[in-house]
Amino acid sequence: MRTPFIAGNWKMYKTVAETVNFVKEFRALVKDIDGVDVVLAPPFTSVHAAVEAARNSNVAIAAQDMHWEAEGAFTGAISASMIREAGAEYVIIGHSERRTLFGETDATVNRKVGAALSAELVPIVCVGETLAEREANETFAVLDRQVQTGLEGLTPDQIAQIIVAYEPVWAIGTGRTATAGQAEEAHGHIRQQLQAGFSAEAAEACRLIYGGSVKPANTAELIAQPDVDGALVGGASLEIASFLEIVASTV
Repeated sequence: MRTPFIAGNWKMYKTVAETVNFVKEFRALVKDIDGVDVVLAPPFTSVHAAVEAARNSNVAIAAQDMHWEAEGAFTGAISASMIREAGAEYVIIGHSERRTLFGETDATVNRKVGAALSAELVPIVCVGETLAEREANETFAVLDRQVQTGLEGLTPDQIAQIIVAYEPVWAIGTGRTATAGQAEEAHGHIRQQLQAGFSAEAAEACRLIYGGSVKPANTAELIAQPDVDGALVGGASLEIASFLEIVASTV
């Protein structure tokens, strides 16, 4: 049985002070909720403060991106070891906004995933198609490419450890959400690809989460699907009440 996984991606929102206030209030509200892994991904500037505010709670912290090199002349970049030293346990890799706005590719995703695992970070690897790709019936082909190239070289044991987030690009920040059936279809296909490329055991253990205009009103239906193991939440994770409702609806 896979433990549900709910992550809040704050993107470029919240100062350090706002992050600390949120985490302190939120941790008290979820302290008695068991059976779900809860993660918050604040901006880089707030990662360490969030870790300290969440210490000895059931809330873990993620970074929103990373560079694959350990160090070097990469102005503005952050390495996996820096993220780990700051206390984060997870890192989001290949989010659609990083792909579309900042030139992320399947190849760079692959390099980042390897570097994250080497630094003992758990990657939350994002995949998903654009609206044009879906309308052209290319969804499965896109997912196949992203999974095969992005996860190339990983072992079955590593596949079992990572999180894969299916986020249809057409549903991110648009208010449009994939139906539960569409989400399950994509997740089931991804799991089949993991089974074919790695092993049945790894595919069964790997948690596949959905991201794309996730809200309290649609979480329970999405999570009820056999291959949907949680959610990567954007805007709804910025407010304590809505994120708490999403977390509570998984248990």
